[in-house]
Amino acid sequence: MSQKRFEGKIVLVTGGSRGIGKAIALKFASEGADVIINYLRKRSAAEETAEEIRAYGVRCHTIKADVGDLDSLNAMFDEIEQEFDGLDILVNNAASGYIRPVMEQKPKGWEWTMNINARSHLFAAQRAVPLMQKRGGGHIIGISSLGSQFVLPEYVVIGISKAAVETLTRYLAVELAPYNIKANAVSGGVVDTDALKHFPNREAMLKNGLERTPAGRIVTPEDIANVVAFLCTPDADMIRGQTIVVDGGYSLLA
Repeated sequence: MSQKRFEGKIVLVTGGSRGIGKAIALKFASEGADVIINYLRKRSAAEETAEEIRAYGVRCHTIKADVGDLDSLNAMFDEIEQEFDGLDILVNNAASGYIRPVMEQKPKGWEWTMNINARSHLFAAQRAVPLMQKRGGGHIIGISSLGSQFVLPEYVVIGISKAAVETLTRYLAVELAPYNIKANAVSGGVVDTDALKHFPNREAMLKNGLERTPAGRIVTPEDIANVVAFLCTPDADMIRGQTIVVDGGYSLLA
């Protein structure tokens, strides 16, 4: 198998400066792709990741944008069109959310989470399609989590937003197929990233995740990145509208 499966490809990873997004960006770069990193807050983290990407001899462009805000999202795609005039792969990885039970949910938190996690997936796809058509087709990948299908403690608003991502993925796969654009999603189990540090029950989540995972270890960002990359290869051409679960068997145990 060639080590440069994505040579000449242009990839956008939202939330690509750290965690799972960074692993995905580095994976594509290591196999020859030029990578666009979207970030919101930490420019220093984005630039550090960009330097790691450029070390592979590929191009890396960073864009600060809040994907949950439509004006900011559109400005990002305007810049991509100006700088690259096309796009091959869109990975909607940027996400936000919080842990709170159903009866403590507030409209502002709901809108914030849904806009970043779900609404952005739809409108980023809309903007990506004409850029992909210029390149003869492409791939749209959403990043989900097990909370989309299973009830996790106080995970309600994130879980619902991820369920929306998975549902939208199916619609994208059908409607965009005539343009040679494939859409899929990847759902991770418990992954130890910086984002998990914001959860008050982080240690309990990791302990429970390890104990319940038949594979005997916690899922890594690289595990997710490997599957995302595979879905963007010709070998996965007939996988359409699917959510691939990468959890080491965690969700198989009742």
